[in-house]
Amino acid sequence: MPKMKTKSAAKKRFSMTASGKVKAGQAGKRHGMIKRSTKFIRDARGTTILSDADAKIVKKYMPYNR
Repeated sequence: MPKMKTKSAAKKRFSMTASGKVKAGQAGKRHGMIKRSTKFIRDARGTTILSDADAKIVKKYMPYNR
C-alpha cells in the first residue's frame, strides 16, 4: 500500500495542538481593514482553534500530522 499524500496547502495553513485540535489563522484579515471595526481587528489577532466540523475536514488532508 503506498503512502497517503498530505495536501501541501493544508500543511502551510494549519497546525495541530498537542491535544489533537486544529489551529488556524484568523479569517477576514487580509484586506479591507478600514471598513472593519476596531473590536473586530483586535479580536481577530493571533490564531484560533477550528470547530469540530471544520477540523474533521482538515485532518483528512493531513493524515500523518496527529
